Amino acid sequence: MKKMIAAALMLVATGAMAELDMAKYNKSCAVCHATGAANAPKTGDAPAWEPRMAKGMDVLVASVNNGLNAMPPKGMCFDCSDEDYKAMIEYMAKPAE
Repeated sequence: MKKMIAAALMLVATGAMAELDMAKYNKSCAVCHATGAANAPKTGDAPAWEPRMAKGMDVLVASVNNGLNAMPPKGMCFDCSDEDYKAMIEYMAKPAE
């Protein structure tokens, strides 16, 4: 029973963590990821995101925090949490509808 409760709490926490703040995305990530500027993988281009996602979320969040290639540290979102970054990465990596 304790394991079931723990699993349920993890699911709830994961769902809450994955909420996307579009205002934060629009003021930071979208600047490059909407157009592919500076070779950024475009939002919705799942094949471009696939090898990046294969590295794991912790590696991707570390890349955002530290900067990578042309992306500056924090991806220009200085008030974003790691949970915000995770939600934005998941959003960008989803196939376009």
